[in-house]
Amino acid sequence: MTVTIREAGAADCADVGRLLHDFNTEYEDVTPGPDALAARVGELLATGSTVVLLAGDGPDGLAVLRFQPSLWSAGQECYLAELYVVPALRGRGIGRALMDEVLETVRARGGDYIHLGTSEDDTAARALYERMGFTNREGPDGPIMYVYEREL
Repeated sequence: MTVTIREAGAADCADVGRLLHDFNTEYEDVTPGPDALAARVGELLATGSTVVLLAGDGPDGLAVLRFQPSLWSAGQECYLAELYVVPALRGRGIGRALMDEVLETVRARGGDYIHLGTSEDDTAARALYERMGFTNREGPDGPIMYVYEREL
């Protein structure tokens, strides 16, 4: 299956908001609703520090990338904030195609480091990330790394 990936623009904010809302709803996470998400995505895209990649004509999936200057190198570091494929289309290579484009986009923007977080029980996502070369260990045989978060 050939998957078309493109960078979202201002005209895509409603689709991005819908996908992000569906993602949170699927996992029973809080969501401000598709309209509020669309508005916020529009604000973030305008800064240039956020990139959203869309997969398929629906669109059928997305990746949200947040960039900032790296502390440890002269490059950019990227946080993969969200990766989502609509449930009915999973297992068709859309996530892999998005991840391939994520890595190309990060490199093209001068990035030399990318990080993300996922839950222990999301085995499909973890398997994809590990196939793509991501690790959750410090060094080859080091301890497991953890992601912590807190709302303020």
